Amino acid sequence: MKILQAFDFLSLPHGGGTVDIVYRLSKALSARGHEVTICTGDHELDCKYLSGLGDVGVKMYRSYFNKHGIYLMPGLTKLDVRNYDVIHLHCFRSIQNIVLAKRAVANGVPYIVDAHGSTVPRNGKKTVLLNTYDLLAGKWLIDHAKFVIAETEVGIIEWERLGAYESEIRLQHPLLDTSEFAVLPEKGSFRKKFHLGSEFVVLFLGRIHHAKGIDTLVDAVRILRARNVDVSLVLAGQDDGFKAVMLDYLAGMSYNEPIKVLFTGFLSGVDKLSALVDADVLVQPSRNEAGARPSLEAVMCETPVIVSQNTGAGKEIAKFDGGLLFKSGDASELADAIQSIINHPKEARARTEKAKMYIEENLSLDKGITGYEKLYQEAVS
Repeated sequence: MKILQAFDFLSLPHGGGTVDIVYRLSKALSARGHEVTICTGDHELDCKYLSGLGDVGVKMYRSYFNKHGIYLMPGLTKLDVRNYDVIHLHCFRSIQNIVLAKRAVANGVPYIVDAHGSTVPRNGKKTVLLNTYDLLAGKWLIDHAKFVIAETEVGIIEWERLGAYESEIRLQHPLLDTSEFAVLPEKGSFRKKFHLGSEFVVLFLGRIHHAKGIDTLVDAVRILRARNVDVSLVLAGQDDGFKAVMLDYLAGMSYNEPIKVLFTGFLSGVDKLSALVDADVLVQPSRNEAGARPSLEAVMCETPVIVSQNTGAGKEIAKFDGGLLFKSGDASELADAIQSIINHPKEARARTEKAKMYIEENLSLDKGITGYEKLYQEAVS
């Protein structure tokens, strides 16, 4: 099958989880004999990252503007979509997706839209821009799609809110290559590198953005410090405009309530695994997180997790009792959850070991790739 994967850019630090999914999905499909091409722009291009794609083809276009989630690629109008059996569009709100979808419809080529959390309602400066897109282009994109993909039950609700019919929504969990966790870095290397001692380390892994709930996590750590708990917070991820806000917030704390916060920047590969191995707990405190990937990776490193409930990530973890849950925005409840892991390490370890077995048996790459293949075949038929 000839498959076109489309996303606005292919820079791992800039795109995080979605870029990683496109990369791994494309490689896995190619390994199973499909002819796969990625259509993308050159914004913050990472050539070294692309070199690992193997036989996967890349259609690269010059990208302009590259602000506020808007990427303009005039060269896309020259792409002949008739060369592909099916087109997989990643993320909902994208000018690139509209261009490709228009050409697909005109030439009778089926396309699928994969949300990756992009359908979650947003607040702030971009609200008007996103609502305008939904009104002028989003509904058309959904109406003409063969299917739309949700990663969790929360994602299904969001697609329905945007006007998708139940019959065209498909639930498909993102791929997780569990083989990457077969050999883990030596314990202690991350702590040594960043001068962390024997204190209890709380890790956050993701974009430094308001939606991620980092402020709630900082408040929870402050509560623990007030209880005389020796705890440090590690925030690992690329700044998405919120780091300066958090630094000001931390600077405004009184001398009586100092907390140790480490910003590492974006981590990948061995560096990310080292952080996961050395952390005592990973927390996903997001206000509206769609996927549980950081938590799944932590569990594969045998690190306990805490996730905000009533989010896609929270519901995913709750399915197999993979970690503790707390009410989003409730710093006191989060502090209690962290305290519970500190006080009951054996119970936390047992839960994590059981969750790891579930992930290996149900959410591995080998299990998930066949789901995508069936979806493509259904779209074409």
